[in-house]
Amino acid sequence: MVGVKVKDNESIDRAVNRFKKLVARSRILNEYKDRQQYTKPSKERREALKKSIREQRRRQRHQY
Repeated sequence: MVGVKVKDNESIDRAVNRFKKLVARSRILNEYKDRQQYTKPSKERREALKKSIREQRRRQRHQY
């Protein structure tokens, strides 16, 4: 569970921004969106393979 304690003399806007950053880093929303629809295991494997290929190509580009 993500929570933010408001510090002394801190504006609410700044605390809300800190909370948004924590939520983004914890990937809670990503997991929520993934669970919205059922994806077949074969499709998950296919997407994971595509993602790994993209990452390998990106790493190769940056090595040179």
